[in-house]
Amino acid sequence: MPDQDVDPAAATGDDAGAGDPRLFFLPVAEVCSRRVVSCAPGDRVDAVATTMREQGVSSVVVLDGVAAAGIVTDRDLRNKVVAAGCDPRALTAAEVMSAPLLSVGERAPVHEALYRMSRERIHRVGVVDDAGALVGLVTATDVLRLQARSALALVHEIEQAADVEALGAAHRRIERLVVRLVRTGVPTPELVRTVAQLNDRVLVRLIELVRARDFPALTTRFAFLVLGSEARREQTLATDQDNAIVHADDLGGDELTELERFSHAVIDALIGIGVPECKGGIMARNPEWRRSLAQWKHTLERWYGTPTPEHVLAGAMFFDLRTVYGDAGFERELKQHVAAVLHDNARFLVHAGANVVKFAPPLGLPLDEELVERVLLMHVHRWEEHRVCVLRRTLGRRSLGELRKEARNLRREAEVTIGRLRRRIARGGLDIGLLREQVASSFLFEQAAPRAHERRIVQGVSAFYVAA
Repeated sequence: MPDQDVDPAAATGDDAGAGDPRLFFLPVAEVCSRRVVSCAPGDRVDAVATTMREQGVSSVVVLDGVAAAGIVTDRDLRNKVVAAGCDPRALTAAEVMSAPLLSVGERAPVHEALYRMSRERIHRVGVVDDAGALVGLVTATDVLRLQARSALALVHEIEQAADVEALGAAHRRIERLVVRLVRTGVPTPELVRTVAQLNDRVLVRLIELVRARDFPALTTRFAFLVLGSEARREQTLATDQDNAIVHADDLGGDELTELERFSHAVIDALIGIGVPECKGGIMARNPEWRRSLAQWKHTLERWYGTPTPEHVLAGAMFFDLRTVYGDAGFERELKQHVAAVLHDNARFLVHAGANVVKFAPPLGLPLDEELVERVLLMHVHRWEEHRVCVLRRTLGRRSLGELRKEARNLRREAEVTIGRLRRRIARGGLDIGLLREQVASSFLFEQAAPRAHERRIVQGVSAFYVAA
C-alpha cells in the first residue's frame, strides 16, 4: 500500500472546501508528478530503500520491462519488512510491492483520481498516456497542494506578505491560478472579477507595506483611487495601471512633498512586481493625476466643459472611480461633482459614447450594426441610470419627471451618434483592425452580444488572452 498518511477522502472534505471546487475538474496531467523513480522486480529491498533515501522519494515504481508491475512505498517497507522482522537483504521488490499499480489517464479529471484512491483505500495512483505508458504519479498530497494554490490561499498569502518581494511572488502566482481557472471553464465575467479582486488585494497590501516601511508619518487626509476598468473590477492579466490621488485642500508644503514621494514609491513598487505602467501616464506619481479635491473639481469642469479628444479620454476615466486606500469621503464628493457637472455638460457623454465605437471587437468578431448599437446604447443607458440615481440622492428637490426628461434628452443625443455610426458602417469607414490589441474591451462586447454564438466566440477569445 502507498505510504502517504493523508486520507484521500479528506481532500474532498472540509479542507478542500476552502479552495475552489472547479480545481477538481482539472486534468490529472496538471497536478501529477512527472518524476518517477523505478526499480526492477528482482532488486533487493535494501537497495530499493537506499534508492528512495538518495532520491528523496517515498515510493518506487517496479518496472517489468516497460510495464509497471507494482509500487514499493514507505508503508510497504514499514509493514511488510520492518514490522514483520524480515531481512531486507533477503527480500526482493516483487515480494513486498503493492500490485497492481492502479492508474488513471492523464486526461482524466482530478476528482476521478481521488475517487479511485478513496474507493481502493490507497493514497496514490499512476498516470498513463493515451498509449497506456506510465508518465507520472498523483497522490492525495498533490491534491492538497493544489488546494493550497487556490484563490483563497492566494488571498491569504497576499495579506500575509511581509515585504514587497514576497508580495511580488504572490502576484506572479495570480497568473498561474488564472490559467488553471481558464482550463476548468470558468465563465469570462467571473474570471475577470477574480483577477480584479486579487489585484485589489495586491495593491492595498503594497500600499500598506510601502507606507509602513518608508512613510510612517504620512498624512491620512488623502485617497488612492483606481479608475476605469480597474474601478469597475473588469481586469485581465494584461491590465495596466490607472490610478490617481486626491488629497485635502489645506495640506502643508512638507505634507505635499511627502505625499509626492509616497506616490512615486508606490507606483515604482507596482512596476517592480510586474504591474505594467500606464502608457498614457494615468498614474498617481504624475502631478496631473495627483491633485487636491478643489483642483480635481476644477479640472473635471474643464474636461467636461470642453470635450476635446484628450479631455474625453481623461474625463471618461472618472466615470468609474473607487477608493482602494485612504479616506473614501473624497471619492463620494468627486462622484457627486461629476454627476452635477455632467448635468450641465451632457454633450460630453455623447462624445464619450462616440469614442466607444472606435474599439473594434477582437479577432474579427462580426461588427454588425445591431451589435455595435447595443453596445453604445448600453453605455449610454448605464449613464442615464447612474445620473438619475446620483441626482435623486444629491439634488432631492428635482422631480422624477425632470430626471426622466433629462434621460430622454440624453437618449436623443445618443441617437445622433448612432446615426453617424450607421453612416460610417455604410461607407465602410470602420477599420476593424485598428485597435484589435485592446482585447480587454471584449468584456463589454461579451455582455452585449445578442446571439449565443457571438457570446461563445468572445468568451473564448477573452479566456485565450487572459491565459496567454
